[in-house]
Amino acid sequence: MVQQVTSGIKISVETTFEGTFYKNYKVHYAFGYVVTIENQSKDSVQLNTRFWKILDALNNPDIVEGEGVIGKKPVLKPGESHVYNSGCLLTSPFGAMSGHYNMVNFTTTQKFKVKIPSFKLSAPFAIN
Repeated sequence: MVQQVTSGIKISVETTFEGTFYKNYKVHYAFGYVVTIENQSKDSVQLNTRFWKILDALNNPDIVEGEGVIGKKPVLKPGESHVYNSGCLLTSPFGAMSGHYNMVNFTTTQKFKVKIPSFKLSAPFAIN
C-alpha cells in the first residue's frame, strides 16, 4: 500500500493483479486498485475531477482525465472517507500509475490539487 497526505487529504492505494486476456490479438494484463480518500482536515471538501498518468513497462503514457471517480463527486466532511475500486489494462506485466484529484474546500471556496502517490502495477510472475 502507498499513502500520501496533501492539504489534509490522505490518499491510500492498494493494488491487485487480476489476470491476463487477449484483445485485438494482443495479451493484456489487468490490474485492480482500491483508493481510500480520507479527509484529515478541519474543512469539508469535494472531489471534482481526476487525472491519471498510466505507464507500461516501456514508459508509454496513457492519460486519463474526467469528472469525479466512478461516477461520483464525493463530499467529505472532516474525518470522513470515500473508498472506490477501479482498474486498468496494460500491454506489459508491470507498470505504474500516478496522478491527482482536483478538489474544492467548502469553507474557503479554494480549489486545490491532491497528489495521488505513484504506485507500481506488477504481475506476480514478472521480475522487474
